[in-house]
Amino acid sequence: MNTTFIIIFHLLVLGMLAIDLFVFNRKNHAISIKESLWWSLVWILLAMAFNGYIYIDQGSEAALTFLTGYLLEKSLSIDNLFVFILIFSAFHIPRKYQHKVLFWGILGAIVLRAAFIYAGIALITHFHFTVYILGGILMYSGLAIFRQKDEPESPEQNTLIRWLSKSLPVSHQQHEGKFWLRHRGKFLFTPLFLALLAIEISDIIFAVDSVPAILSITKDPMIAYTSNIFAILGLRALYFAVEGMITQFHYLKFGLAVILIFVGLKMLLADVIDIPIAFSLLFILLALTSATLISIKSTKHKEKEKASHGE
Repeated sequence: MNTTFIIIFHLLVLGMLAIDLFVFNRKNHAISIKESLWWSLVWILLAMAFNGYIYIDQGSEAALTFLTGYLLEKSLSIDNLFVFILIFSAFHIPRKYQHKVLFWGILGAIVLRAAFIYAGIALITHFHFTVYILGGILMYSGLAIFRQKDEPESPEQNTLIRWLSKSLPVSHQQHEGKFWLRHRGKFLFTPLFLALLAIEISDIIFAVDSVPAILSITKDPMIAYTSNIFAILGLRALYFAVEGMITQFHYLKFGLAVILIFVGLKMLLADVIDIPIAFSLLFILLALTSATLISIKSTKHKEKEKASHGE
C-alpha cells in the first residue's frame, strides 16, 4: 500500500473531524435530524469519493472490495446504534452532550480498529489455521443472535463498567459537558466519561465480529481499515436521525445474523471455494434490504392492529 494512499485517507478523516468539532459543533447542542442527515450524506459522499480514488489508483477489483467492505461494516455497525441509546439512557446523558461523547469515541475506534485489523492479518498470515477460528466465531455470533433476548444488556449490568463506576471518583452531575474536573481539591470523573468508556468497551466487543468479517472480504490492511472507519463515521452521524425509530426495525438483527453466518462460511470455505466479491456484495445488500423491508411491513401491521383495537 503506497504512502500517498495512507496520508490522503488520514488527512481527509482528521480534517473532516476537525471541521465537525471546531467549526460546526464548537458549542454543545442537540443535533437536529436535518443536521444529522446532512452529515450522514457528507460521510457517504466522502466514502464514495475515496472509493473513486481507489478505482483510479488501484483498479476496479480494489474499488469493489472497498465498497463491499464498507457495506458489510455499515450493516454490522447498526447494532452499535442500539447500544448508544442504552448507554446515553443509563448514564442520563443530555442530548446536547451526546455528539461530544460520540466524537471522542470515534477517535478511540480509529485506533482500536487499526490495531485489531493489523493483528488479525498478522495472525492469518503467520498462523493460517486462525482463519477457521475466526470463521467459527462469526458463525457462532450469527447463530447466537437468533437465540438472544430482545433486550440487550444494559451498560449498568456490564461488570467492567460497574467496577469502574465504583472504583473511580465519579461526580453524578454533568458539569456542562466536561469529562473530568477538580472540585474542592478532588479530581472527579463525570457521567460523560463513564459513557465514553462504555462506548469504547462496546466497540472492542463489536470488533470481535467486525474485524473477522472484513478480513473475510479482504486481507489488504488499508482497504479493510479505511472501509471500516468510513462505515463507523457515517453510522455515528446517522445516530441522531434514527435514534427515535431504530427500535422499530425488529427484524434487522436477523438480517445481520444471516450476514455474519455468510461471511463466517466464506472464511471457513476460503481454501475450497473462492466466492467472488460481487456475489458477496449482492448477498449483503439482499439480506440487509430484506430485513429492513420486513421490519417496516411488520411495524405497519402492528400499527394497523392497534388502530383497529382503538389503542
